[in-house]
Amino acid sequence: MIAKLTGLLDSTGEDWAIIDVNGVGYLVHSSSRSLSALPGCGEAAQMHIETVVREDAITLFGFIDVIERDMFRLLTSVQGVGAKVGLAILSALSPTDLQNAIAAQDKTAVSRAKGVGPKVATRIVTELKDKVTGLVFSPKGVEMGTMGVPQSAQAGGSAQSALEDAVSALVNLGYKRVEAHGAVAKVMADVGEDATVAALVPAALKELSSL
Repeated sequence: MIAKLTGLLDSTGEDWAIIDVNGVGYLVHSSSRSLSALPGCGEAAQMHIETVVREDAITLFGFIDVIERDMFRLLTSVQGVGAKVGLAILSALSPTDLQNAIAAQDKTAVSRAKGVGPKVATRIVTELKDKVTGLVFSPKGVEMGTMGVPQSAQAGGSAQSALEDAVSALVNLGYKRVEAHGAVAKVMADVGEDATVAALVPAALKELSSL
């Protein structure tokens, strides 16, 4: 079972890349997000791999970070969501945006991905709403570098801490975590990453009261 590849980037296509590891080229299918984060051809590249084994084929799916790989695993656990659709969703939405959409039960955002109809989008947000909050994501607006490291780790850590503290405060007030996360994420997207917990909690309570 291949879990990670480290080598030289040989070539890329619309939804694939070939990574040369000691002279062996591995074809890796990937989202546009991960492909855009790869370095230039001939340069060192690393991808986290999900290996799918079937009777007639062994297919590798590559991701620039474990966050996207874990979301891919969750997506493909939903009935009707195959690997192709999973990559399409991750090409349309970053893992953080997708997590926020699921937490907020925003099936419209999920259905923007190619090949995802309303029924599948509804199934995704319904089945995964209690699972995505167990994953750790960088807050919206923190972009990942070519090796999956946040380009602004300090700012990202501050925003992530504010988000988590605000969610915890709402949970302590009796709200479900998935509801609290969706409300805080929406408020943070509106007011910006510099919002304090003191500003996030009242705004999120207002958002929750309007549901």
